[in-house]
Amino acid sequence: MIRYDVAEAVATITLDRPDAMNSLTVETKQALLDALRRAAGHREVRAVLLTGSGRAFSAGQDLRQHADNLEAGRGLDDTVRRHYNPVVELIATMAKPVVAAVNGVAAGAGASLAFACDLRIASEKAKFALAFAGIGLAPDSGASWTLQRLVGQGRAAELLLLGEPLDAARALELGLVTRVVPADDLLKTAHELSVRLAHGPTLAYAATKRALAYSATHSLPDSLAVEADLQDACVATRDHLNATHAFLNKERPTFNGE
Repeated sequence: MIRYDVAEAVATITLDRPDAMNSLTVETKQALLDALRRAAGHREVRAVLLTGSGRAFSAGQDLRQHADNLEAGRGLDDTVRRHYNPVVELIATMAKPVVAAVNGVAAGAGASLAFACDLRIASEKAKFALAFAGIGLAPDSGASWTLQRLVGQGRAAELLLLGEPLDAARALELGLVTRVVPADDLLKTAHELSVRLAHGPTLAYAATKRALAYSATHSLPDSLAVEADLQDACVATRDHLNATHAFLNKERPTFNGE
């Protein structure tokens, strides 16, 4: 269901149910959460790449399993709180950059997973669909939070209420993805970007993620105070000291995450 590979300080996590378009069963969601926790806690991993196998990134919730739950009177079986919420929160708050390589269809919670990542590289064959309303549901997996921060409240409302699919070009135009590349180049491009991040100032990246998340919901004075605290912490790192010396000596800095 999930493949986990580490190379060049990048943990690649692959949703691997291609025959089911990488739709998310309880077992898949738990395995994904376990893989993300493993990457977050692995000191040698300095960046994470999330992708899917086959023709889909993820079609979202496995509706067959969901239908079984409805028939059994279990409703959502609390999967939003037990699975989706911790997965998305970990992606968004992990002290490491997370890149999504969107290889194909990303629908519902599958799209939400991509939106929670820090950067999104999309294949020219990628398609996004916020399909929640189409089956009588509200958005989940953080879509109500991430989507409006990517495209604005008005556009987010349009995408969520109408649920019309977007191709890769339109997603790039709206700012949903970082860049679009030919399908054959997707994993290579996304891995190269992930390696670049893994070799970068990961402590500063973590501070940047915290600053962006905090400032999205707080006042300017409060955000300035948090920026000052984060900057104090970064200034005290060996990475900053070494990079400053490298700059003055016209050398390329090396970052070790210390």
